[in-house]
Amino acid sequence: MSEETKKDTAPEAEEKVEEKEEKPKKAEKKKAKKSKSDEKIEKLEKELEEEKDKRMRLAAEYDNYRKRTSSEKLGIYDDATAKAVEELLPVADSLTMALQNMKDAPEEFKKGIELVGEQLKASFTKLKVEAFCEVGDDFDPNLHNAVAKIESDELGENKISAVFQKGYKLGDKIIRHAMVQVANCD
Repeated sequence: MSEETKKDTAPEAEEKVEEKEEKPKKAEKKKAKKSKSDEKIEKLEKELEEEKDKRMRLAAEYDNYRKRTSSEKLGIYDDATAKAVEELLPVADSLTMALQNMKDAPEEFKKGIELVGEQLKASFTKLKVEAFCEVGDDFDPNLHNAVAKIESDELGENKISAVFQKGYKLGDKIIRHAMVQVANCD
C-alpha cells in the first residue's frame, strides 16, 4: 500500500474506533436516561398510589360520618318521642282508671271515655310505643319495679300477681318501668 492509501485508511480506522467508543457512551446515556425516566415513572406511580389511598380513606371516613350522624339523628328522635310520651303517660293512667271505675256511669259517658282511650292507644301505636306487663308474666327487674310481694300457691315463683302501673317502651328503650306486685320471690 502506498502512503496515501495508508493515510486514507488510517482516518477511517480512527473513525471506526471513535464510533465504537461512542456507541458505549450513547448506550450508557440511554441507560442513564431510561433509569431516570424509570425513576420518574416509579415516583409518579408511588404518588398515584398514595393519592388513591388518601381518596379511599377520605371516602371511608365520610361513609362512617354519614352512618354515625344518621344513627345519632334516630337516637335524638327516639329520645324526643320518649320524652313526649312520658308526659302523656299520666293521661293514659287516668283513662285506664276511669275505664276500670265506670260501673255506674251512663253508657254514653263510657263510650266517650273508651273512644278517647282507643285514640290514645292508636297514637302510641303510630309512635311505636308499646305497653307491657300483665298479671302472670315473669318478673324481670330490667322491666318491672317491684313495690310489693306476696306468697301464693296459685302463681309460680317470681310471677307478677298485680300490676299497679303499666310499663311503656319505645323499641328497646324503656320509657317507664311497670310497677308490680311479685308472688313467691326470694
